[in-house]
This record gives sequence, structure tokens and C-alpha cells, in this order.
Amino acid sequence: MSSAKPQPSGMSWESFEGWKPAEICRRLREVYGPIQPPPPEPVLDSLIRTVLSQHTSASGCQAAWANLRRRFPRWQAVLQAPMAELVRVIRPAGLAWQRARTIRAILQELQQLKAHQSDFSLDFLHDWPTEKALEYLLHFPGVGLKTAACVLLFACGRPVLPVDTHVHRVAQRLGLLPAKCSASKAHQLLGQQVPARWILEFHLQLIRHGRLTCLARRPRCRLCPLAAKCAFWRKIGEFRKNTTNRKAFSFGK
Repeated sequence: MSSAKPQPSGMSWESFEGWKPAEICRRLREVYGPIQPPPPEPVLDSLIRTVLSQHTSASGCQAAWANLRRRFPRWQAVLQAPMAELVRVIRPAGLAWQRARTIRAILQELQQLKAHQSDFSLDFLHDWPTEKALEYLLHFPGVGLKTAACVLLFACGRPVLPVDTHVHRVAQRLGLLPAKCSASKAHQLLGQQVPARWILEFHLQLIRHGRLTCLARRPRCRLCPLAAKCAFWRKIGEFRKNTTNRKAFSFGK
């Protein structure tokens, strides 16, 4: 069996005429239904919940979050508890020691602000400009661009697009991103392409699509509502056509 893989055509990703972000949202809405944004929550809650959600399943994150809030109703109690206890509580999310260190570091820094407020809080970010709030979130250890963008989008309602693994993969296959694109570059390029009013739906619909149809392995391209103008699907078609032609030529000789 041949191990050859589809190779990119000569067309650059910038010149590929694919779907516009608004078209993508409308088509995916027809398949998956309207989006259901999570309910609003305090900014600090959103940040720590997002830290727990990194590289884990939704069920693991939810279990860890429920354990955390049940055991520690106030954030001050997290700092007072032994690290081993915090690790035990959030273990369902995996990478428990790493996540525990990140959570403690965030709370330790916020403890310095506590003299000016009644409890640990990041709700003051609602009043900050988006770029300043993003820079502030990124200075916390263990908080990257995707995590900070999630907090700003969901907790603060800012038009900042988080690019997780599903969004990155689907956008790349659709031709919205070049084949080799770092996470930071993906945030920049998609942020430039997706209008502010579509950012929330674009993010959530692409996650749905990545989980249900545009899978990392064995994507269900024949069922995809975006296949008609998908760069990945076009490359597969060209590869199959060229492979068939080569086989026919070899057979004729």
C-alpha cells in the first residue's frame, strides 16, 4: 500500500478563495444548531476554570472544578491548604501538580491586591482596554494566549478569538491559515479575518465541527457542509486524481 500523502498544490493560502467567516458560521449553524455560550461568571473563576480545561476532556475539567469549589468555597482557602490537597482535589483534570502550581501562583499575586478589595477578584479587567487586559493576563505563569483570550471572550465579552487545537486545525484545512502556522500567528491571522460580531460563534462552531466532523484523524469530509470550498478537500481530490492517472499510465505501459 502506498504511504504517499496529499501534497499542497501550487496555490498559496492567501490566494485561495474559500469560505468567509460569516458563511462558515451560517453553514455550521444549519448543521449543529445555534451556539450556546456558557453563562457569565467572575473573571477569576473563568481564568482558573480555563486553566483546568487545558489539554483535558470536558468531563475531567467539570469534575475538577466542582471538586475545587466544593472544597474551597473561597479562594483564600486554596492558599492556606497544603499543595498536596489542592492536587488531590483537581486530579480529575490531569496534570494536577502543574495546574496546582499555576492556580497558586495566580492567587498569590492577587493576594497582594486584596488589601484594596473584599476578596480575590479580576473583575477590574472589565474596565480595562482589551490590549491592556490581555497583557495583564499573559503575565501570570502558566497563562498563554489561548487561555487569556478565552477569559476575555467569555468573562469580559471582548471580541478576542481563542484558537484551540480544533479551531486551528479546521481553520488550516479550510485555507484560512497557512500550512505551517504557530499558535500566536494563528491568533493574529484569524483575529484579522473574523469580524468582531462573529468571533464568539466562529470559535464555538469550529470547536463543534472539529469534534464531530473535521476530526484530527479520518475527517468525515464527505459529510462536511464546508467541503465545497475547503482547501484540504480540494488537495485530497487532486491527490486521488493524480494517483489514479499514475496508476493508469503504469498499467498502460
